[in-house]
Amino acid sequence: MRDFPFFTTEYGVASLILKEIPYRKTAFLHVRDVQPGGLEDHLNQCISFCRMAGAERVYATGHEGLTAWPLDCVTLEMRGPARPDRDKIACLFPVTEATAGQFRSVYNRLMAPVPHAATLENRDEQRIAEALGTYFIHRDGRLLGIGWMEDTKLLAVAAEQQGSGEILMHTLMSLVEGADIILEVSSTNERAIGLYEKMGFLKTKELTRWYRVL
Repeated sequence: MRDFPFFTTEYGVASLILKEIPYRKTAFLHVRDVQPGGLEDHLNQCISFCRMAGAERVYATGHEGLTAWPLDCVTLEMRGPARPDRDKIACLFPVTEATAGQFRSVYNRLMAPVPHAATLENRDEQRIAEALGTYFIHRDGRLLGIGWMEDTKLLAVAAEQQGSGEILMHTLMSLVEGADIILEVSSTNERAIGLYEKMGFLKTKELTRWYRVL
């Protein structure tokens, strides 16, 4: 499904993210510019296009006038120190070209319940294999979960085994011990936020507010 970085109507310009429609029946739009008083008309035309593309839900961000619609979630930035507990570190297995498809499959399955999480597609497998920060995390022959680091930024962590989130985090923190880690999390993911706060992370910034417009 093709995204539209610049979708123009007579009332304004927006970016339309349509790639999630085949997987979640969901579209996202970022309002870039709008004529005075034209937000609702601009949204209606964007929503109409998204619905024709197959979207059943549409979320929007980028304009203060969106507060008239229900707030769905806030994307938060959190930062915390990488202080791994050596007793809670499991084994890291780097993703390779041969296992990138498996990583993508596990990622999509575990991240499916997470609001607004992006779906990885076939075309993403080369990027996954070349990232040098994607891992399967094992202990005692069991897959505990996966992680994706980019320098000191945690791009993704997902647990395969219930209750293994803390072990996954300590294992990933061992890669950058002593540094500050930055991550993004949805305000609705209270369980993840609770874990991060337990490990010393603080909410430092609101990045995006998503409003349900369809």
